[in-house]
Amino acid sequence: MTHRIPGRVGTLATALGAALLVPAVTAATPAAATPTPAVSCTSGKAGLADKLTKDITAALKDRKGTVAVGLYDRSTNTTCTLGATTAFDSASTVKVTVLATLLWDAKKTGRYLTDAEDALAKAMITQSDNDATSKLWKQLGLTKVKGFLAAAGMTTTTPGADGYWGLTQENVADEQKLLKLITARNSVLSDNSRAYILKLMGQVVADQRWGTPAGAPSTVAVHVKNGWLERATHGWRVHSLGTFDGAGHDYMMTVLTQDNATMDYGVATIQNVAQAIHKALVPTTAGTQRLTPPTRPDEAFVAVPPRG
Repeated sequence: MTHRIPGRVGTLATALGAALLVPAVTAATPAAATPTPAVSCTSGKAGLADKLTKDITAALKDRKGTVAVGLYDRSTNTTCTLGATTAFDSASTVKVTVLATLLWDAKKTGRYLTDAEDALAKAMITQSDNDATSKLWKQLGLTKVKGFLAAAGMTTTTPGADGYWGLTQENVADEQKLLKLITARNSVLSDNSRAYILKLMGQVVADQRWGTPAGAPSTVAVHVKNGWLERATHGWRVHSLGTFDGAGHDYMMTVLTQDNATMDYGVATIQNVAQAIHKALVPTTAGTQRLTPPTRPDEAFVAVPPRG
């Protein structure tokens, strides 16, 4: 049955989300930087793979921390990877998976989302609301989350245990599979479900629209979901998922980082990579405006785990 989203969105009386659900931790001390492996790119467009390899490598030059990158552009059959199988705590990027699971399950059972689910989904994605995420995570349960991951081919993603959805183990390879599902027709998610996910990712509040959108030209539609988390080991995890459509291109990008001394440092690393990729894929005239994300992104607070 084709999935349809209810038109009415209810209000949700919860605080604006920050990042994710994690156990309480002490102050973080970032681990020493690890050597950055080589960027690998292929492309159906002559010269583009070499340019992207060179530009992404330059964007990461002298950056401390651990970085993984995934890029896929359907229009030029271009792929870039760096540390694609390195596992990271998901932080709030898992919220896209939570929403996809909800829609996948609704499609399987031939039902529409309720108004309450619609409101929770909107708060979870557009505001990164933790309470909304906890409610949906508990409603779905690990069996359904794992069922969606299997259907999506995200076989190396491990859901966080004991309600700690922010500690889901994810990697670039699986997140790129998720973004591909969201952006092209497939048997896992209905067309309406995909459009709904992209709509919410396109409505993320202004102070959370940093990361992979950095440097995107005004001719490209932007959809983003970020995640950020500080823990006692590996310092700040700062991640960004983005899909971009327009100017003759249809591409998606995942950048996952950890071992950052501050959140801002991780954001800057992601945005250096994103700016290089957008510029290489979508060259523009001097007069074309490019997106400049907020200079002081909203930071995280540690949420209280759910009970019961």
